[in-house]
Amino acid sequence: MKLMHVNAKSNIDIHIPADLLKQLPKQKWGVVTTIQHMHKIGDVIAQLKDAKLAGQVLGCNASEAEKINDQVDGWLFVGSGEFHPVQVALKTKKPVWLWNPTAQKLGELPKERVESWQKRKDGQISKFIVAKRVGIIVSTKMGQKNLARAKELMQNKGKEWFLFACDEMNMGEFENFNFIDMWVNTACPRIPDQAINMVNIDDLIDAGIFNLKKDKTAYETPIWMSDMGLTK
Repeated sequence: MKLMHVNAKSNIDIHIPADLLKQLPKQKWGVVTTIQHMHKIGDVIAQLKDAKLAGQVLGCNASEAEKINDQVDGWLFVGSGEFHPVQVALKTKKPVWLWNPTAQKLGELPKERVESWQKRKDGQISKFIVAKRVGIIVSTKMGQKNLARAKELMQNKGKEWFLFACDEMNMGEFENFNFIDMWVNTACPRIPDQAINMVNIDDLIDAGIFNLKKDKTAYETPIWMSDMGLTK
């Protein structure tokens, strides 16, 4: 099936009003945004001294921010909602401010919100460590499939592994497999946001539970680990 990606550009003025601009701490800013505002992000960069543009971020991909994280003190996200900036905060471990040009609101992403997400991840990892029977979820969707990584995980001893492949994912269906102690997700990293007994494979790798660092070309690269759709 052929896919066509359409870049929907916002016509909203994203300049930060002078009275709000004064609220930002004096520091080296890294700036990230969503695809809708990328064509205008230079307007915000020009307002901030020594600011660095990282580029576009997704709710599942903050790799552009990670690339220059050591060059900035904090992050400014231009866009709406907390779905994208939470990922930036989790991956960079630095403060994130939110500028919503539509609502004309500026403020820092609450630290307790980020800590809550981190505690959730830590809890999922702890459950995985003691689990004996683990189900590995593999998506068959384009840009989501990561079967090679799942097969590599199954080579590790100490647990009983079960492989589940699906196109559509219904959380209620997992209850039919009550012999599974914990699930490992190899598809979109934000899927476990809605699950209790599920952890991302990347979180296990980041935590040092597994050392799976083979050549990326050996895998079907999922969209959140590629440059697809990310622009500067």
